[in-house]
Amino acid sequence: MGLYLIGDVQGCDAALQRLLEKIGFSPSRDHLFLLGDLVNRGPDSAAVLRRAMGFGNAATILLGNHDLSLLAIAHGQRPPHRNDTLDQVLLAPDREAMLEWLRCQRMALHAHGLLMVHGGVLPQWDVAQTLALAREVETVLRGRDLVDFLAQMYGNQPDRWDDGLVGADRLRVIVNALTRLRFCTPGGVMDLRASGRPDQPPPGMLPWFDVPGRRTADATIAFGHWSTLGHLRRPDIIAMDTGCVWGGCLSALRLDPQGGARELIQVECEQSQVPGE
Repeated sequence: MGLYLIGDVQGCDAALQRLLEKIGFSPSRDHLFLLGDLVNRGPDSAAVLRRAMGFGNAATILLGNHDLSLLAIAHGQRPPHRNDTLDQVLLAPDREAMLEWLRCQRMALHAHGLLMVHGGVLPQWDVAQTLALAREVETVLRGRDLVDFLAQMYGNQPDRWDDGLVGADRLRVIVNALTRLRFCTPGGVMDLRASGRPDQPPPGMLPWFDVPGRRTADATIAFGHWSTLGHLRRPDIIAMDTGCVWGGCLSALRLDPQGGARELIQVECEQSQVPGE
């Protein structure tokens, strides 16, 4: 059985197909963990969604900020961005099936010794709290209040966690941390605008994974979202967004179920976009 982490696909279905061929993926034998941002900016988001849906139980999907954006646009709660490439999904005859499937995917996961998210984890959260908060968002995404949630999902405030947060503010902080976080202060105040290199943080900020004393320091967190970070492996983090849609690579990391060496497999991507979120 092969276990694979795959970073941000962002609509690059041809690259995903070549990567799956390179690793010899078999849905009857192997399992994929896709770390969010399946869609947008690339040429064929609909094909990526259909492919992922076809994997069935052979794939576990995390939601990224672009995936949530697709849901918000589709439900009339956010206007499309000028750089969005989502029309293939929005105008597809199987649009509703794709959107219904997407809203049922995960916000965070703990499996095979890894905590998996798309963006980041606030320093105040341990693994158990991260998973519990992710489930709060998953419940709303799958429920009758989806449209109301999407209408209130966007915004950069509150910019920090407080256990007393309730309602839309609480869910917004959870979503922002799990899907958009790159930099924060040592106290966990988020900067959700900066997207540059981790060695060029905004004043007073650190990459979220370098905050001293964060409560997930003893865990290994796998994530995507940060193309200018690229692939980075440390005992406590595995970064998997290698900028496929920006002309970089699409990456898979083969996990050893027995805890042995991990192998990185990459394919080049033909896409060339202006870097952005």
